[in-house]
Amino acid sequence: MTILVTGATGKTGRVLVDRLLGAGQRVRALTRNPANAQLPDAVEVVAGNLTDLTGAATALDGVDGVYYMSGALDPQHAIQQARAFVELATGAGARRIVDLSGLAVTVRRPGSYEMLRDVEEVIEASGLEWTHIRPGEFASNKLDLWGASIRAENMVRSAFPDALGVPVHEADIAEVAAAALLSDGHAGHAYSLSGPQQLTHREQAAAIAQGLGRPLSFEPVTYGQARAAYITAGMPWDIAEYLLGYQAEYAQEPPEVRLDVEQVLGKPGRTLAQWAADHASNLSNDPVRQAKDPAGTVTG
Repeated sequence: MTILVTGATGKTGRVLVDRLLGAGQRVRALTRNPANAQLPDAVEVVAGNLTDLTGAATALDGVDGVYYMSGALDPQHAIQQARAFVELATGAGARRIVDLSGLAVTVRRPGSYEMLRDVEEVIEASGLEWTHIRPGEFASNKLDLWGASIRAENMVRSAFPDALGVPVHEADIAEVAAAALLSDGHAGHAYSLSGPQQLTHREQAAAIAQGLGRPLSFEPVTYGQARAAYITAGMPWDIAEYLLGYQAEYAQEPPEVRLDVEQVLGKPGRTLAQWAADHASNLSNDPVRQAKDPAGTVTG
């Protein structure tokens, strides 16, 4: 079986590539910059992107299944891109598509809900065997939110210390996607994915400390201080506002633990402590260790 992975160098796509190769599948990747992709030698890399579908027809030629991650931020573009892509996929003879959507679809959060659901509807109308993957908060977002202060100060700062979250390990997302691509019984399903534990930000900091095997301090800060820290760490202002807005919503309406990871994989989802252990190099205050393993190592 030949599987096309879009977003193959991303947080979830990169893990999915390894899982598919480990299952003995032929993997093809569509990426903007093949020279910098750092994918395994066994992967067939095609230059192109989904923004204008450059290279998409070549990448889709002869594939059996597709992992589709749009990445488009503009709703109109996301829908147009999805329509054009699935038309190419069906024309190329693809049979199965698994798309990365989001839990915003299930909670009908304004903005992201409409765009994600519209893309899902395009895929459902494609005639392909479809499966939606709907993760909530990615545990890997902690690298953007807290990574700089953990590396520099062994410190976690949050404007919402008691806000609850259920961050999901990217490996669990990838393994559910792999199951949907490689085995029957998933067509027509939408899987809502979360971590196995509902944790406050204080508890998340403690879980990360456990996984790293070193103590971390926790400091409540104001909204403005948190935003300034994110921007100082290199995050664009609008992304900082977006993520803080999500945290504020979670403080008012805590997300629930979803059981689809365990139901699909037959095992509990990975904990946040396990995620931290897998990303110890990313959160290390040792520059040599960071350089040796810049992407982290996913285990289990």
